[in-house]
Amino acid sequence: MKYGSMLKTCSKKMIIETISSRCKKVGIRMTGQRRLIIKVLEDSDDHPDVETLFERANKIDSKVSIATVYRTVKTLKNAGILEKLEFNDGRSRFEDAVRKHHDHLIDLDTGKVIEFIDEEIEHIQKKIAKKLGYKLIGHKLELYGKKIDKNH
Repeated sequence: MKYGSMLKTCSKKMIIETISSRCKKVGIRMTGQRRLIIKVLEDSDDHPDVETLFERANKIDSKVSIATVYRTVKTLKNAGILEKLEFNDGRSRFEDAVRKHHDHLIDLDTGKVIEFIDEEIEHIQKKIAKKLGYKLIGHKLELYGKKIDKNH
């Protein structure tokens, strides 16, 4: 099998259960603004930071404050519903914590974060851990790059 055929970019199908349903399960109080912020998170195809979440929610309801967004994100993170991501760009970004495993490629020019799964990388990581006498329990892989100019 060719290497390229093993690489898959990820989609929303990776989400196992919605953020709002997990909030209900753990008993998080659902206000109207909190529901809106959660909907914005669920509808996001990227890894938004708090300021981006605020801008998106505020376009829908101008009464949403940045403080409410910060408090909601903190509550969801503390409940294990959101995961905080740091991609060395000074921004804390967030994604649904309960998703199938994936890795990230960060475009250094645009800040775009591309999620991908590569079975060969997964196999190599397990092989390395085993060779060093460990069973791999988890890992986090972040690749940083710049788009290749196809004209040069």
